[in-house]
Amino acid sequence: MTKSKKEHQDNNAEALENALTRTEQYIENNQKSLTVIVLAIVLIVGAFLGYKRLYVAPMEKDAQSQIFAAEQYFERDSFNLALYGDGNYLGFIDIIDNYSSTKVGNLAHYYAGISYRGLGEYEEAISHLQRFSTSDRMIGSMAYGAIGDCFVQLNDLEQGAEYYEKAAKYGENEFSSPMYFMKAGLLYEDLEKYNEALKVYEAIKSDYSDSAEGREIEKYITRVNLAL
Repeated sequence: MTKSKKEHQDNNAEALENALTRTEQYIENNQKSLTVIVLAIVLIVGAFLGYKRLYVAPMEKDAQSQIFAAEQYFERDSFNLALYGDGNYLGFIDIIDNYSSTKVGNLAHYYAGISYRGLGEYEEAISHLQRFSTSDRMIGSMAYGAIGDCFVQLNDLEQGAEYYEKAAKYGENEFSSPMYFMKAGLLYEDLEKYNEALKVYEAIKSDYSDSAEGREIEKYITRVNLAL
């Protein structure tokens, strides 16, 4: 081992020892404060776990039993009863109000949004659908698509196209993605945004050529190219 290499190793060892000494000194000087911080963290974590177990979990179970009737009305397209209940069972709006902190309360926003869309109350539908969150890519895609439908009904084609694109990209699959890309493309054509229309049509051609939309996409691409 060369002298310079040994000196370098000795210097590193000395620096490490000094760092450890400073750390020990800091802990010793601040032991009381560090103990308080650790205890505070333990208390916060304990309170959170207790809240989840003793409050949220029973509420989640209760919410699941309450939403059943509203879901039945929803499946029968009885949207008013689904939203507001029948006097015996809660509707989605009451479930949102009473169980907002639960997963069921979150899901009720989705049901409420689709129900309001079915009733033609598009602004209410958008409000609830935008408050809905999910990690399920397909359901999230359908929620974005429903928001797009509502904006179209409100004659806001820009927002409609934007949400259709979000729907197509969020839950990429062979069924809904080409459908939503096509909806976005047709809106872009109505808005005379032909470059944007061409972009989504090309996405259908390259990624979803076997879909129903993909099999007919060439004529839409040709139409847009002629308009450019």
